[in-house]
Amino acid sequence: MRNTRQKDAVRKAFEQVDRPLSPEEVLKLASKVVPGLGIATVYRNIKGLVSKKWLTPVELIGDVPRYERSGKHHHHHFHCKNCNKVFEIEGCPTGVNRLVPRGFQVDSHHIVYHGTCQICAQ
Repeated sequence: MRNTRQKDAVRKAFEQVDRPLSPEEVLKLASKVVPGLGIATVYRNIKGLVSKKWLTPVELIGDVPRYERSGKHHHHHFHCKNCNKVFEIEGCPTGVNRLVPRGFQVDSHHIVYHGTCQICAQ
C-alpha cells in the first residue's frame, strides 16, 4: 500500500482526534485536507491501515464499527447515544473477575458504556 494524499489525510484524522472514529467521521475530517474525498476511498484506506495493524476495529453491538490507532494499552469505551461518538475510557473496573462463574478462566473482556457525553449533557 503506497502513500497517497488520501491515506495521509485518513491517518491525520486519527492522529488529530484521539478517539475511535467511524468511516463517516474520518471522511468529514479528511475531506478538509483532500476535498472531494469519497467514502469508498476512506473505507479502502481504513482496510489497508487495519491490515498493516496501524488501526484496530472497535466493534459495537448493533452499530457500525469504529477504528482507533493500534498499540494502545487496555481500555474500554463510552458510546454517546445522542451524538453517536465513541470515547476511550482509561482503566478497568475492579472486581470484574468476581462476576465469572467458579472454575471459568477469563482471557479477555470488552466493556462499552452507553449514555450521554459531557458535551451533549450540557
